Amino acid sequence: MRNRYIYITLLAILGLTPDALAQKEKIQYAPRLVVNICIDQLRTDYMEAFAPLYSNEGFKRLLKEGMVYANATYPFSNIDRASAISSVITGVVPYYHSIVSERWLDKETLRPMYCVGDIHESSPKYLQTSTIGDELKVSTDGKAIVYAIAPFRDAAILSAGHAADGAFWIDDVTGLWSSSQYYLKQLPDWALSFNNLQSPQKSIQKTLWEPVIELSGTFSYFHHVGNQKPFKHKFTGQRRYEQFKASGMVNQQVTDMAIQCVNGATMGFDRVTDLLCLTYYAGNFDHKTMTECQMELQDTYVRLDRELGRLIQSLESRLGKEHVLFVITSTGYSDEESTNYEKYRIPTGTFYINRTANLLNMFYGAIWGQGRWVETCFQNQMYLNHKLLESKRVSLTDAIQRAQEFMSQMSGVRNVHTSLQLFAGQNQEHMKVRNGFNPERCGDLLIEVSPGWRLLNEDNQDNLLSRASFIQFPIIIYGAGIPSERISDHVTIDRIAPTIAKSIRIRAPNACSQEPLF
Repeated sequence: MRNRYIYITLLAILGLTPDALAQKEKIQYAPRLVVNICIDQLRTDYMEAFAPLYSNEGFKRLLKEGMVYANATYPFSNIDRASAISSVITGVVPYYHSIVSERWLDKETLRPMYCVGDIHESSPKYLQTSTIGDELKVSTDGKAIVYAIAPFRDAAILSAGHAADGAFWIDDVTGLWSSSQYYLKQLPDWALSFNNLQSPQKSIQKTLWEPVIELSGTFSYFHHVGNQKPFKHKFTGQRRYEQFKASGMVNQQVTDMAIQCVNGATMGFDRVTDLLCLTYYAGNFDHKTMTECQMELQDTYVRLDRELGRLIQSLESRLGKEHVLFVITSTGYSDEESTNYEKYRIPTGTFYINRTANLLNMFYGAIWGQGRWVETCFQNQMYLNHKLLESKRVSLTDAIQRAQEFMSQMSGVRNVHTSLQLFAGQNQEHMKVRNGFNPERCGDLLIEVSPGWRLLNEDNQDNLLSRASFIQFPIIIYGAGIPSERISDHVTIDRIAPTIAKSIRIRAPNACSQEPLF
């Protein structure tokens, strides 16, 4: 009785009621660990098709207990893995962060550039804005731990950002988990230990990829095209690690490395929020067509489901469900199919961009005299010779307008976008093209061919199929007290970064102006 009197007296002195004290005890702290997951080429239609094969701990748990934005999109066109991951982690489109694709043409040397530099100087130096990891480092005075793990070098470095403690990927030649001296002079002990015991190099000779459960290897959820036989793949030859990284087997390595990283680097064990960025793979085996690897793709999703479940269980059991926030989305594209439309009498054709460049040179020559007016082509872009234009006193505006009029009349050309229009314009009709454009990285003319047509460059063998198909994928936010809800509104992935920033109470990346999802 006396203890109860003292308790009530103390509450009165402090100005607190029992209800107010209970509310104070319910203060929601920021999550101790954020796990940001990009699944390369994840598609909602495939994810749902293989649901009967899943456990209850992976996709089913995320969809049931998470906040699910079912209709997510990328707000720019010509998406690939590098541009997608950069946009997720910065909260802006390539127009601002400048990673327009995995490779682009250097305007000074006219040589292809890799988005994270060459193998000796791998870094995020071409990423022109801050990332969510960078801002976390800034806001915690460097105390937060930030790591990125991916099968691929570009995915690891771009998701790590500028200020991370490390980025790790599987080397195509050695099969070891590697990093860059930009982040680390040498691998930490926990990573060295993992390489010595569990890296692909140690296990590749014994690795046999076959269906993880009998049903995924004996029944096809796709339309049947002939007899679908169970598969068995060994990884041999010079490309064995590249093939391994483009298979369903690689996701186990990502999960194992992620758990080793959390434990070895003691992530999530204090009040300072840490960030772990992961990339999983959900594409076709060795980038083949879907019809060539239907059974493998099924098994890839089944294995991915298991690895997500294993990751969630491991981190929640170690840190507590209330202390871990998972954010999961897709890179929003898929490997193009080698479709033979002509066989089925569907309108198609081939637009030869290098031949068109030669014709454009002749067209310019008839007006302004002979010269190499078009310097080169790369992907769907043409680069004009600015020095020649200047020496001949020809305005870039005039040259671009004439080229646009000239090529718009050609078969298979749906649209010709010019750098000047995209740089200065605010035309909503062309906004997705403009968002994927960057004046420092892209050419003067961007050719959009008609759906079903191929754009072919015979000089460097670029062969691009034009498709306008919508690929549906979700954004899933799970854990750390987030309520379960399914939201069908269309949302864009550039809202992920500000949502994470709000959840961990820091500023959004420095070019991000989008509002959080909630």
